Amino acid sequence: MAVTAAAKKSRLRNALEGFALTVIFQSFPTFAAAALLLKLCGDHDLVGDGGVAIFVTVAALVHAMIAVTIGPSVPALFKTLYEPTFFDGTLSLSDKIMEWRTHPAASLQLVAIVLMLSVMAVVTASVG
Repeated sequence: MAVTAAAKKSRLRNALEGFALTVIFQSFPTFAAAALLLKLCGDHDLVGDGGVAIFVTVAALVHAMIAVTIGPSVPALFKTLYEPTFFDGTLSLSDKIMEWRTHPAASLQLVAIVLMLSVMAVVTASVG
């Protein structure tokens, strides 16, 4: 049944799923960490009035667009930014996520992001 549902998926839907997964799982954590680092360094330009949210959103979207457009043509250069599994039209959305999580590089990336964000969140909360 999953194969039948995946076979009916349009190219546009598959591309949107891949782009959304790239933003959520690869771009967003990177720029959330960058925003925390800026806060830790005392940069107050982004703080308040939704500056951090706008920065993270715009940077993540641009980062994902670059990775998605250039990644397939130069996979050696974008091997950590472009995940071909996210654009596999034969997989459902949940299967794409499950397949990506089983890659050793993705697991290492997720662990590193979680640890880095956790440490920076504690430091940011401690500094004030």
